[in-house]
Amino acid sequence: MKAKDLMIPLREYLRPENTLKEAVNILRTAKRGEEKVGVKGLSVLDEKGKLVGMLSMRDILRAVFPFYLSMMDLGDFTWDGMVESIARKSSNRKVGEVMSKVVISVDEGASLMECVDHMIKHNIKRLPVVDKSGKTVGMIYERDVFFEITKAMLDENSGGAK
Repeated sequence: MKAKDLMIPLREYLRPENTLKEAVNILRTAKRGEEKVGVKGLSVLDEKGKLVGMLSMRDILRAVFPFYLSMMDLGDFTWDGMVESIARKSSNRKVGEVMSKVVISVDEGASLMECVDHMIKHNIKRLPVVDKSGKTVGMIYERDVFFEITKAMLDENSGGAK
């Protein structure tokens, strides 16, 4: 199996100039395949369709809860409304400011083994797939890789003998 066989074709993506507010709306309403379920992260593409980053829910949480605050033990305090206030102030920040800029991707001809290797070594749950020209064409999700592997474990692909 190749990456192109397992990927979900790219439909939604972000641009570095999108605001976090725009990004959150896209993340919450994005389709995954044919289902409108929302997604936990999206590719960030430049005007030529080149992959320049990824924005995940974790990146957004980091933007709302900056690193320096994590050095304090703020969980012991109950400042009602503080996180919500910071979130409102962060809503106009640009995706390009908070996205992950180091992105692992695979060519559409990459093997399933290569995809799994990247996901495990780099602790990633989404793997962008690029074509020969470097344009992002799809996304492989950890869940889909897992289900493909479990089909093999359960002999569901071979049609039978257990």
